[in-house]
Amino acid sequence: MAALIPISVAVLVRDGLVLLVHRHPARRWYPDSWSFSAGGHVESGELPHQAVSRECLEELGIHVHDPVPIPMTVSDPTLDVHAFLITRWDGEPVNAAPEEHDDLRWFRPSDLADLKMAHPESLPNLLSAVQRQSRSR
Repeated sequence: MAALIPISVAVLVRDGLVLLVHRHPARRWYPDSWSFSAGGHVESGELPHQAVSRECLEELGIHVHDPVPIPMTVSDPTLDVHAFLITRWDGEPVNAAPEEHDDLRWFRPSDLADLKMAHPESLPNLLSAVQRQSRSR
């Protein structure tokens, strides 16, 4: 059995809105769908929270603070996904990886079910984390 591919993803939340990126239609995996703010492979020798911080810098141009692990369900049995809720960062998110994403937008959580998501099975985890974060403010 092949080893699972470790992936770290960021769920950025600001003022009750969730930042999503639209995966470029030319992408090999999950093309033309919305995905979490930033994410990618955990590199050798890197911890998942380090990977999510690096990915946010590479893909969004921001420095994140205090990524909080959250549960995330994905149906792809080859992936070991580490998701992090991020509510504090330096800088304003921009599309710093146009070869990977062709758009980024803030969405109300109630709008997410209507989107073509890369991993729709992860929506309950995402919405639960956003609700908990909103209540704790």
